[in-house]
Amino acid sequence: MKIVLRKDLDNLGKFGEIVTVKDGYARNYLIPKGFALEATEKNLRIIEQEKKEIIRQKEREKKEALALADKIKNSSCTLAVEVGENEKMFGVVTNQDIAKAYEEMGIKLDKRMIELKEPLKELGIFYVPIRLHPEVSVEAKVWIVKK
Repeated sequence: MKIVLRKDLDNLGKFGEIVTVKDGYARNYLIPKGFALEATEKNLRIIEQEKKEIIRQKEREKKEALALADKIKNSSCTLAVEVGENEKMFGVVTNQDIAKAYEEMGIKLDKRMIELKEPLKELGIFYVPIRLHPEVSVEAKVWIVKK
């Protein structure tokens, strides 16, 4: 039976592809779970509309990410930390701390967007990579100062 996929499936193919599978697999699993539709003219038109909507959504997300990247690029984040003797920090600054500081500035970031290789362990100015979208990344300026 020929079907058109509604989702990316590892062992079959990507969204919108037409594949041939056994009838029972299509009727008993793929179609009831919403993973596929039978490859008819009507269903192919439905998939084309869904593809166009997905493309529009991705473009919208990319525009929002570019606007956010510009906002981040034109600002910097300051974190005040406790220090002991010889300017040695108590603890470390993690991606969660950076996300929280940006949120206080009105820029909402998920901590998983911030790509720190390891936590920041000293005072100074750091440029931290942030991936806002698969195609959009920016370096944020982070100041770590003593309280």
